[in-house]
Amino acid sequence: MNKSEILRFLVLRTIGNFLVLFAIFGILATFGPALYYELALHVANARGVRYIVATAHAAPLITPTLIPGQPPPQYTPTPIPTPVPQQSSGIDNFAAVLTGPKEQVLTPVDTNFSILIPAIGANAKIYPNVDPSNPNDFLPILQKGVAHAKGTVFPGMKGNIYLFAHSTDNFWDVGRYNAVFYLLKDLQKGDEIVIFFQGKRHNYIMTGSKIVDPSDVSYIVNAKNQNKEQLILQTCWPPGTTFQRLLVFAEPK
Repeated sequence: MNKSEILRFLVLRTIGNFLVLFAIFGILATFGPALYYELALHVANARGVRYIVATAHAAPLITPTLIPGQPPPQYTPTPIPTPVPQQSSGIDNFAAVLTGPKEQVLTPVDTNFSILIPAIGANAKIYPNVDPSNPNDFLPILQKGVAHAKGTVFPGMKGNIYLFAHSTDNFWDVGRYNAVFYLLKDLQKGDEIVIFFQGKRHNYIMTGSKIVDPSDVSYIVNAKNQNKEQLILQTCWPPGTTFQRLLVFAEPK
């Protein structure tokens, strides 16, 4: 083998190695977030981690001792402190998933508008009135949280409340966008979904799911033409692609 052939071989091998590494990077960039959430949820389930949404904790009261022949003392019962489960940001905190307590409280990141799903440890801020047809509008939002589709209603109103996350245009963008909805596929009928809106808690129960084409915008267009309140969560399907959409439906509890 002469020098030119050796040089050609080295160049081709270098290009080949680069293409292989680029392909591996593309796969990891595309499916990395999904793999993380799958692993985190598997670990949480294996450890028996249970997420609950922050709420008031009931406590037994100390009552005064009554003395015969004397009027009851003016006494205000004092609650006995009870242990409060550790607050958690949810499945995003892998350290808490791996080594934290078995019961963790999901505290809304923003009581003005946020979503919490205990079954999958989801806890994310919602950004209102985002145009789902304009990438320049929704892509920056999905880097920060979940988007509420413009033209759909808000919690407490009749109609469709349409929330979406993890939409992308190229595989190298996937890791940058919010992936909290990757685990929607693991929800089951009856699972609780909690929305905080303007400081008020709204409780929903999952009723079903379906896969639709990206062109199906009927739930957005007809959002206000409904006689009941319905929550709809959307993510891309399969994870890391934009081929179809997975929709999860829920109704007020």
